Amino acid sequence: MTETTHARLSRSRVGRAAAPVAIAHLGLGAFFRAHQAVYTDRAPDAEDWGIAAFTGRSPTLAEQLTAQDGLYTLLEQGPSGDTCSVVSSVTRAHPGADLGDWVWTLADPATAVLTITVTEAAYLRTESGALRLADAAVQSDLAALKGGRLTEVGTVPGRLVAGLAARHAEDGTPIAVAPCDNLLHNGEAVRRVVLDLADETDEALAGWIRDQVSFVSSAVDRITPRTTARDRETVLRETGLADSCPVVTEPFSEWVIAGDFPAGRPGWEHAGAQFVDDVTPYEQRKLWLLNGAHSLLAYAGSIRGHRTVAEAVADETCSGWVEEWWAEASPHLDQPADELAAYRAALLERFGNARMHDRLDRIAADGSQKLPIRIVPVLRAERAAGRMPEGAIRVLAAWACHLRGLGAPVNDARADAVVPLAAGPLAEAVPRVLGFLDPALASDEDVVAAVVAESEQLAGR
Repeated sequence: MTETTHARLSRSRVGRAAAPVAIAHLGLGAFFRAHQAVYTDRAPDAEDWGIAAFTGRSPTLAEQLTAQDGLYTLLEQGPSGDTCSVVSSVTRAHPGADLGDWVWTLADPATAVLTITVTEAAYLRTESGALRLADAAVQSDLAALKGGRLTEVGTVPGRLVAGLAARHAEDGTPIAVAPCDNLLHNGEAVRRVVLDLADETDEALAGWIRDQVSFVSSAVDRITPRTTARDRETVLRETGLADSCPVVTEPFSEWVIAGDFPAGRPGWEHAGAQFVDDVTPYEQRKLWLLNGAHSLLAYAGSIRGHRTVAEAVADETCSGWVEEWWAEASPHLDQPADELAAYRAALLERFGNARMHDRLDRIAADGSQKLPIRIVPVLRAERAAGRMPEGAIRVLAAWACHLRGLGAPVNDARADAVVPLAAGPLAEAVPRVLGFLDPALASDEDVVAAVVAESEQLAGR
């Protein structure tokens, strides 16, 4: 049967009324729809917490969701079968270019929370975490903000400051900003880039942000691969309703949150979220064990010809590399050994779920932003202890080979800067690549020699 012979997903067909908007979200995509939107949908007070979600750039998903009244199907693919459920927490879906509605939504006192899921690269941070104020796009946004042209910004920091400026000008109601990105201390990281831009824009605005805006940190975890035509066919077959934009994910989900919500929030804890005083141990565990292993598999696994995480981890060589990396990273995590062992065992089971089709080329994107927080801290700690961490060395060598054209294709926000560094003889390229990640690595002759040797082995020569 074709999709056109079936009724389309809509609120009238599933009996779900739209909740009033109380949450704004930036970065409407698969992960948000598999994670924060689901927690909101499953909260006991979901009828009070509708979401106005904005894409990063493309209008396509916003258009698809709007045609379905904001509804979509969550397709959970476990090892033994599928589960379909309708998620109704998205009240409005907007393209990223809809900056008029963006600033209006943030100015509305009824909007109590702003959540964010973008990429590490989108925050335009320097190595120290500051905003790259000299960046041409940031300078353009700064001029627009100073001129009061809030709908002419383009960067993520610019959009955040524009929205907060509109709220400040309206009535200054407090709001919580809750990024859900793979950054250590992501609340503080976002606070810094926002204030760096606000300080340059308007002193009164910056002061209000410091006093009235809460930046909440969180650790998030749920594997969410790209949706395929086959997934849409599965949803059609299982539900009888045509859904142009279902989201596919695994049964596992985790959301650990630390921070204040001065204007209120949904009852996420009743949907499985965990509220703690400090998310750091959870952030580091996820970044180093899950995300670090993902990066290893994305680069080294794709060089060995694998396309998905499940394919790569089924390769005994790749799974051995993962275990080696985990053995190096785990001692530097502040959690009991038995808990880490259980987490690692669960990760292997999750990675091995072949029904996920989690593509390595997707995970390989933006290594220039990911490796400094996923791999480099463990390498530094191991070197400080006088050890040469072969697992960490392998990831960096595989990334260098990736930049030289091996394995998954390069899709990196800093490709123009990093790809040329990897050109030429490995003995010359490796120090340049390492120096980009951390100048101290390029000065460590033993690390350089180890990465060169591993790169040669991965490249088959």
